[in-house]
Amino acid sequence: MNAPVNPKDLAQAQPCRRDVVVASALVGGALLVGCSPADLMSAGSKVEVGAFGPFIKIAPDGGVTVISKHIEFGQGNHAGLAAIVAEELDADWTKVQVEQAPANAKLYANGALGAQLTGGSSAISNSWDQLRKAGAGARAMFVQAAANRWNVPVGEITVKDSVLTHASGKTATFGELLADAAKVPPPTDVRLKDPKTFTLIGTDRVRRKDSQAKSDGTARYTQDVRLPDMLTAVVAHAPLFGAKVKSLDAADAKKVAGVVDVFEIPTGVAVVAQNTYAARMGREALKLEWDEDKAEKRGSVAINQLFKDVAAGKNTQTKWEPFDQRGDASGLESAKGERVFETTYEFPYLAHATMEPMNCVASVDGNKVKLVFGSQGQTLDQLASAKIVGCLPGSVEIETLYAGGSFGRRANFQSDYVAECVHIAKKVGKGRPVKLVWTREDDMRAGYFRPLTVHAVKVRLDKDGYPAAWRHRIVSQSIMKGSPMPAGKGPDQTAIEGTAGSPYLKATPVVDAQVALPDVGVPVLWWRSVGATHTAFAMEHTIDQLAAKAGKDPVDYRRALYTKAGADRHLAVLNLAVERAGPTAAAGWTRGVAVHESFGSVVAQVAEVKLENGVPRVGRVVTAIDCGVAISPDQIAAQMEGGTCYGLSGVLFGEVTLTDGKVEQSNFDRYRVLRINEAPTVETNIVPSGNPPSGVGEPGTPVIGPAVANALFALNRTPTTRLPFVRSET
Repeated sequence: MNAPVNPKDLAQAQPCRRDVVVASALVGGALLVGCSPADLMSAGSKVEVGAFGPFIKIAPDGGVTVISKHIEFGQGNHAGLAAIVAEELDADWTKVQVEQAPANAKLYANGALGAQLTGGSSAISNSWDQLRKAGAGARAMFVQAAANRWNVPVGEITVKDSVLTHASGKTATFGELLADAAKVPPPTDVRLKDPKTFTLIGTDRVRRKDSQAKSDGTARYTQDVRLPDMLTAVVAHAPLFGAKVKSLDAADAKKVAGVVDVFEIPTGVAVVAQNTYAARMGREALKLEWDEDKAEKRGSVAINQLFKDVAAGKNTQTKWEPFDQRGDASGLESAKGERVFETTYEFPYLAHATMEPMNCVASVDGNKVKLVFGSQGQTLDQLASAKIVGCLPGSVEIETLYAGGSFGRRANFQSDYVAECVHIAKKVGKGRPVKLVWTREDDMRAGYFRPLTVHAVKVRLDKDGYPAAWRHRIVSQSIMKGSPMPAGKGPDQTAIEGTAGSPYLKATPVVDAQVALPDVGVPVLWWRSVGATHTAFAMEHTIDQLAAKAGKDPVDYRRALYTKAGADRHLAVLNLAVERAGPTAAAGWTRGVAVHESFGSVVAQVAEVKLENGVPRVGRVVTAIDCGVAISPDQIAAQMEGGTCYGLSGVLFGEVTLTDGKVEQSNFDRYRVLRINEAPTVETNIVPSGNPPSGVGEPGTPVIGPAVANALFALNRTPTTRLPFVRSET
């Protein structure tokens, strides 16, 4: 954004003919030539923009409100986004607050993803230049207003903590200059600060703005929404993915006190009631028969075996797509001997298991739609709702609330639970609000899941013990198949990221890396750190085993490969983590190291592990991260801690299993997660950097698994080839 948007350019009193054509094209699935994606996705929106642009509002008392286009669901991005604006604006940080932006892709699209969507650890990185320019532009408007009032050059005015000062001693606050500043034409070009002069960014003053509200219960989540005449709905989903309603007898359900209506929707049967209890009792009273002819009936054991067969070359019907090939690897397939390493890694389906299950509030009155919930992908939710109702995407109003976690789950191409709510609200009609509630059991059984994945690796070492040829096969489900987002050239990047571009492959003269993406009827989605959840493990655990085969220290082995690949950032975080970990682990503990790059950031971890009754116990984790400019060191540390615990939970216990197509886990009794007393101490060290900020929310998750596996390998020389570490006996 070079200059704030002129409000006059956004005025839309009524839908124009162009908007009607856009709506028809979208609902019909047509391509409209001459429209940008933002035009299409925001058609019909009536968002008003103030004098300081779409990201800043200033009150008469001088208080600054930063408009965040990204949802806050626990990751703390609101503080970082506000700090970017406050730094360039020179605002009083104690008087800065954050407000959630309305849904409008033209104003608030994620520059990295092309839609209003929070994901890919990109909230800060994609907003960096945009919000700096917004803050600097507003500051310039105030400086010009002060210069006009005092009849002095703008160069003689300084700004600090929302106060403008002239060398003569004249001062004025933002509030006092507000009316004059609002009349100053927004600058077309602004001068940004030298990062060396930052006084807020990079300091411990950048703390969360929502802590008080989340501590005293005033923070508003979807379950807190209470609207006049609101109904509550639950949905009966098929026990098998792909099954449809065959017959429905709702007579008993309608007899339940409080039940208002029962009807079919595309994903099952909705029970609408006066309250949640009545809706759930009504659902239990349903007599349902499902048509399972086209349903996925395979269990996870069968799917895993299929993937292993594909990886081993036993299934010739599956298409392979190369993603890194260099040199002649033809002889590697049959290679044997002391210098040849070969293994297969198996990774299960994983649930996102957010603390707040999926939910949404919707009202539909004709072609008017209002959604109130924690929307992670406003544009996706607008498009899905518009298609159901037959309206302009931008006219779907979304009030985005806080959400209790997501880890990727709340944003998917189908807007699954949102679409359910809109279908139900459309049936209810007359603008009556409906709250859709998913129970924990609904949430865990209905998907979406981290894909089940198999890696097959074969490496031939040279005379010095380093990789001379590397054959890699990845078999997984495609997350991006059928995506409305441009996938780009080549195979699905979400399946190969972390292996593709690895410094270990760059340091290897001969590489043959390919991916296969068989179709399976289990719904899959990105899970915190996406492809890195399995690629980091496969690459890092392989490296420790190669180092052992070569008789070399695993840290020195990595250093040599990073030097050969020119991976300076990897080398820097590795050295920092090892240095801060100290020379030896505490008595009784064994160390493992892992390094991985994801979402533009590089993370190294040294994990101290021991076995207690055969179960790995992680005590201390020393982390080093290179994430560019560290806007909030405190928040970066929090994300490293949370990401590490989330990743550790997944590799220790996480596993979704299916028997004859049915998900066996339904709650935390059978989907075990890390407990508070099991959480390790995580020490975070940040590599100083002047580069633009990169991801923080996800990069801490994938590294802990291989670090633990490498510690166990150091302890007993037994590699880990299948996750989780602790298998459920139930």
